[in-house]
Amino acid sequence: MAACRFRRSIAAQLSHVLEMPPEKLIKSICAVPVSKKGQEADFQLFMSSVQDANSMDNSRGDIQLQAQNLAKKLKCDAVVSKIGTGEGTVNFTVNRELLAKTVLQQVFEDGPQYGLKSELFTGLPPQKIVIEFSSPNIAKKFHVGHLRSTIIGLLGAGFQRFGSEEKLQSNPLQHLFEVYIQVNKASEEEEDIKKQAQDFFRKLELHEEQAISLWQHFRDVSIEEYIRMYKRLGVCFDEYSGESDYQEKSQEVIKMLDIKGLLKKTKEGIGIVHLSENENQAVVMRSDGTSLYLTSVLKTDKNQISHFQQVFQILRLLGYGWTERCQHLPFGRVQGMKTRKGEVVFLEDVLDEACSMVLEKSASAKTTKELDNPLETAERIGLAALIIQDFKGLLSSDYQFSWDRVLQSRGDTGVFLQYTHARLYSLEEICGTVNRVSHIDMACLQDPLAVSLIQHLLRYDEILHQSSQDLQPKHIVNYLLKLSHLTAAAHKRLHVKGSVPELAEARLCLFQAVRTILGSGMKLLGITPVNKM
Repeated sequence: MAACRFRRSIAAQLSHVLEMPPEKLIKSICAVPVSKKGQEADFQLFMSSVQDANSMDNSRGDIQLQAQNLAKKLKCDAVVSKIGTGEGTVNFTVNRELLAKTVLQQVFEDGPQYGLKSELFTGLPPQKIVIEFSSPNIAKKFHVGHLRSTIIGLLGAGFQRFGSEEKLQSNPLQHLFEVYIQVNKASEEEEDIKKQAQDFFRKLELHEEQAISLWQHFRDVSIEEYIRMYKRLGVCFDEYSGESDYQEKSQEVIKMLDIKGLLKKTKEGIGIVHLSENENQAVVMRSDGTSLYLTSVLKTDKNQISHFQQVFQILRLLGYGWTERCQHLPFGRVQGMKTRKGEVVFLEDVLDEACSMVLEKSASAKTTKELDNPLETAERIGLAALIIQDFKGLLSSDYQFSWDRVLQSRGDTGVFLQYTHARLYSLEEICGTVNRVSHIDMACLQDPLAVSLIQHLLRYDEILHQSSQDLQPKHIVNYLLKLSHLTAAAHKRLHVKGSVPELAEARLCLFQAVRTILGSGMKLLGITPVNKM
């Protein structure tokens, strides 16, 4: 990894002065973010990260003085061409031609794996990660909320009253949704319906044939719909399993709690678990013996934070040590989303709307190219727009949705990322591609805009590592948006076509490296890059 080579070189010199092992300094040496004004330094060491171990000064409180003193003791070499100080930092500027050659060569060697092979990831043990893909309810249309993350009893009772087998065959999920609306409304006025729903769910857990058969019917037509919708999102599964598949296991959990002496029952027969001495408790079983969400369901909405706290507390009470490594990643809610048709916000409607609006904008744009499959391209652009809007901020943050903002072609949007990728692909179609870096004259890449792009590519492994640590995709999103803005500025001034061969090839090599990282970063976010738009 390009950045690793430079970090190791800088760490080796720092090690002698600070009398610290170089491996302890590697992660304290960070690539400098590119600012609007650009910057000279490529790496910086924050003195606060080594202050406790640094005994070279008695005045440990004066970090700025320590930085200046440390900088004086360091020397430039074949890698580092300049050493200076910032606010509490020691700054390192790498030999410009070496920087360009090392970064570009690494990108060409690693391809889409660039950044992932960094030593920042060494030492991380193999991990098993549970990922919840939206978990839509059986017989319920994809809601827009499912883009980010049991009505069975109610639906079972409702279908027996409002359902039509004929409508179920012609438009299954739509009919089941209508049944759900009807029975949900009726349940507000008729208490018996809620009892019927509970009875249906109880029959399911007891594996009564009629209830199981009806549920299986609902499940089959629902999964057919989900397969189609997931395909639009670029997701496919080898197996579908739902809450109902864990009914027996839920009962095993309840038995385990009982054996451990953790299950207590109220006067009404409801099963509870005391979580602490201050009478915090979790309800795990209904009075009729059927299980509740807590024994079978994982949710990720931020309103379910207390749900996960209870799950983890119960696991700790059961003696599972690995619970300490469990983490709940909550997400916020989308506010203000609606289609031009009205207030309904099914995910299918939103995807259709995004695709339709992209096609409309493309038809009116002067620069739109003739596409082999305009509908597929529009779908990919629309989905990119939705994903980037969703991932730009903290996952736990609510945000206000705006179609105009989401589909801007020049703003911080998924459309802009796709446009940048397509533009770079077009450049390669017109001017050709570079197969190797060794013969490129790196002196041709010393323009400030070219240097800024190379410096930004240098930071990619740190961005990936940061996202892997706090599980926030916003770092990757903002990195790619910044990369696209830097590319737009460079593409405008650093012409390939019409330049002398040495200069043209060097710039083409840089833009090709940028497209590689832009494309791989988009794929990490679940976006399929487009080559034309």
